[in-house]
Amino acid sequence: MRLTPLDIKKQEFKKVLRGYDPVEVDTFMDMVANELEEALRAQKETRDRGIELETQLRDYRQIEKTLQQTLLQAQETTGRIQDNARKEAELVVREAEARAAKMLEETSAGLVRMGNELHQLRARRDSLLGQLKVLLSSELDLIKAMESASEAPFSSPSLGTGKDSIALDDILKSVGNERTP
Repeated sequence: MRLTPLDIKKQEFKKVLRGYDPVEVDTFMDMVANELEEALRAQKETRDRGIELETQLRDYRQIEKTLQQTLLQAQETTGRIQDNARKEAELVVREAEARAAKMLEETSAGLVRMGNELHQLRARRDSLLGQLKVLLSSELDLIKAMESASEAPFSSPSLGTGKDSIALDDILKSVGNERTP
């Protein structure tokens, strides 16, 4: 049976000849003592539990504070990493742009050089074509001269130089010598 403060106040003892019944008083006192002892033990346990909970709460608050600091540091680190990544990306872009500009410049210079080479090659081709035309024209003139000489009597034709005429055999020899490399 649990005693309440009200039970203790309402408790009445029988009156006997010389006061209260000692057995009843002793029994009640034992009950009160047991209840009080249990209450004190419960109070001590509650106080110990409160201290334990306060310690845990302090630990949890410290952990929370550490987590908040860690989170803040992580955010700062993330910000620095993002800034560094952005700067690095900008540097890579600038380097790529510089390389692209250099490549473009080199390509343009190469294109100009190739254009000049092409112009020189065309000029050389045109010169060679002109030389070939002159050579072929002179060869055709020579062939015509040889054909007309073969139709004419075997006399040495005059070449209109005012000099003595050159023999046809000499012309053929000189043409043959020009053809051999």
